[in-house]
Amino acid sequence: MTVNTQEDAALDDVIPIAAVLSDASNSAGMVLTDVARHLQREGCRLAGAVQTADPEQARQGTCIMTLSVLPDGPELPIWQDLGRHATGCRLDHEALEDVVGLVDGSIDPSTDVLIINKFGKREGEGAGFRQTISRAIDLNIPVLVGIGDAERETFERFVGGAGQVLPPRVDDVLLWYNRASA
Repeated sequence: MTVNTQEDAALDDVIPIAAVLSDASNSAGMVLTDVARHLQREGCRLAGAVQTADPEQARQGTCIMTLSVLPDGPELPIWQDLGRHATGCRLDHEALEDVVGLVDGSIDPSTDVLIINKFGKREGEGAGFRQTISRAIDLNIPVLVGIGDAERETFERFVGGAGQVLPPRVDDVLLWYNRASA
């Protein structure tokens, strides 16, 4: 699986799923937030959860994050304060599962796209949004997720080579979505 550009993107996937790969200058989560806003303005029926954190925190890779459940909220923090000397991830697993439950309950066959801020460690372990993503795929709903380099291999195993990895550029993601939803 290679990172496609707008010029060479081809939608020959068996399942409509793509991952936006974060790079040093762009957070996949913030790109997906922008994509969700654009698609919502276009009248698409969205499901999922996107980041509402400060983009600078996202670029620094901090786990201090709030997710906005699509299409209209609520906004829920998914981090916990472990103290100022904590060095580990601050993800609150219980809070994440609350968001997952809200998103999962909102998906139905009329959903145009599922957008998930990140396919991360929890999804790699079989938890988090993994079942929600599988359900959307079963309903043939296009799925967009964010990934970092650390999650790329796990994501590729999950989709069995059928998905695409996209650069963190709104135009490329929208091009993929337009092809996947055609």
